[in-house]
Amino acid sequence: TVIGVDGFSIKKIDAKEMEAELKLLIKNNNSFGFSIYPSEFDIMFSGINLGKAKLHKRVHIDGNTEQVYSFNLKSDLSNLNFLDLARLLGSNNSGKLEIIGYLKAGKFYLKKKFPVNYGDKVRLFK
Repeated sequence: TVIGVDGFSIKKIDAKEMEAELKLLIKNNNSFGFSIYPSEFDIMFSGINLGKAKLHKRVHIDGNTEQVYSFNLKSDLSNLNFLDLARLLGSNNSGKLEIIGYLKAGKFYLKKKFPVNYGDKVRLFK
C-alpha cells in the first residue's frame, strides 16, 4: 500500500530532459518481499505536463515493513514548450504534483499492474 509521497525533488532539468527523485512511503503487510519493475507515469506539476517519466531501475520492497523508498525518474522534456519550462523554473518552488500511470510489481514470474493516480502539494528543488 502506498501511504503517501514523502518527497519529490528535481535533480536535473534542462530543455531536453528531467531527472527527479520520488520518495514514497510504502507499507507491505505480507511476510514476503517483492519488486517494483520499470514502470511509466504521466507527470503534471501545477498544470504543466512534464511528459512521461520512466522508472528505470527495479526497486525491492521488503516484507512486513513500512518505510520510505526512493524512485529515480527520467522524463523527456523535448515536447515541453519554452513558456512552460520558464513557468516551471520560475515557480514559487511549490505546486500540485500529479502522477498517473501503472506500477508493475511482482515476485518471480508473477507480475501485476497497480493503478497509480496521486496528487499532492510538493516543493521542488529541496
